[in-house]
Amino acid sequence: MKARLTRRRALNLGATAAALPLVHIRTAGAAGKLNVALWDHWVPAGNEAMRKLVAAWSEKNKVEVNLDFLTSVGNKIQITMAAEAQAKTGHDIMAFDMWSVHQYTDVLDSVDDIMQGFIARYGKLGRAYEYLGVSEGHWKGVPVAWGSAPLTPCARISMFKDFAGIDIQKWFPAHESTPAASADWTYERQLQAAEACHKAGFPFGFGCGGTTDSNQTWGATFGAFGADLVDAKGTITVDSDNVRQALEYAKRMVPYLPPDTVSYDDASNNRALISGRSAMIWNPPSAWAVAKRDAPKVAEDCWTFPNPRGPKGRLVPMRPYFFGLWSFAQNKSAARDLLSYLGAREQMEFLTTAVDGYDIPPYPSMSDFKIWGEVGPPKGTVYNYPIRPWHDAEYYVTGSSGPPDIGIQAWNRGLIPTMVSKLVAGQTIQQAIDWAKDELEGFTR
Repeated sequence: MKARLTRRRALNLGATAAALPLVHIRTAGAAGKLNVALWDHWVPAGNEAMRKLVAAWSEKNKVEVNLDFLTSVGNKIQITMAAEAQAKTGHDIMAFDMWSVHQYTDVLDSVDDIMQGFIARYGKLGRAYEYLGVSEGHWKGVPVAWGSAPLTPCARISMFKDFAGIDIQKWFPAHESTPAASADWTYERQLQAAEACHKAGFPFGFGCGGTTDSNQTWGATFGAFGADLVDAKGTITVDSDNVRQALEYAKRMVPYLPPDTVSYDDASNNRALISGRSAMIWNPPSAWAVAKRDAPKVAEDCWTFPNPRGPKGRLVPMRPYFFGLWSFAQNKSAARDLLSYLGAREQMEFLTTAVDGYDIPPYPSMSDFKIWGEVGPPKGTVYNYPIRPWHDAEYYVTGSSGPPDIGIQAWNRGLIPTMVSKLVAGQTIQQAIDWAKDELEGFTR
């Protein structure tokens, strides 16, 4: 027999729920177990911090949570999500990065209700998150800080001063500033700095292969020149003045890059910085973090700051993560509560702090986490890692000028960095354009 729920008891339960707004109340429709698969964080402290958060939520809500961390090494997490989507069984919640929300949109539940609450609380998100997280008019993933990292420049303070005459700490200080302070940080100024540092024997660590980092570096560069390969309708626009302008810039830049730039993998730029052989790379602060351990003198001389400004603005290449709910999940009620819990500011700040500020939250209103001003050496080295209001910048996704089904193919093929690599090999701008046009026609047939 069911016990009668009195009005007083209902009020008591309501008061308890108000005190714990993200607590899941177990009902007959919600099982006591939840299976969650997340990306295995590069920073080991991140996994432990996530375990603590989920354990606390689990204890409060009396839901047993099985938490799996799946590495991206060997594409294990991608293979797992593909297998689960096909079998329509597995975890309840899965971590999705970049294009995978669109890839699996047909087997993901809408999270519009969760996102409406977050947007009301924290403000609107940038276009990069909407482009990757919204499919057919609905949010299919909850944007999170976990694993989300932009590729911002990280330069050697002394080398920029000595070789290029740039005081990067003055342009981007570790405190509130104004857009005017960094107005001179443009693509033309970056080119001049690259030439100066190359002559001194410390070239910029930019890759031109078909890797994630190369896609982001050159994708954001093309975006800043308005060099869209396709438009919003999927029409091929690669043979345009803006694309030629971006390639002209790349042609002037590549002589100052390392001789092995075409064979760079995603760790090559990290190694170049840590070893002391490069004056600047575009990367999350993971390279600096390793330098703290293995090359402290290098770490003490590093400063992270936003990307240069181009004709179309200051675009910061971003690779966001989302937590999504499978449509075949067994415990949707508890899963939605956990998504609401993990996507809240308090939890994101706890997790970001645990990884020394590596993870960037999706909402501009969260750029005030204290961790970015506290970590070092030098203190304030990653203060300008998240976009701040006076940076006058926005996060950018390579290929986002066109439909996602074309963007993902251009990304997987490394279309933009491969165009640049053809210039390294001595081909002409027109040859690079003709090759890309042929590739795009294959995507859109």
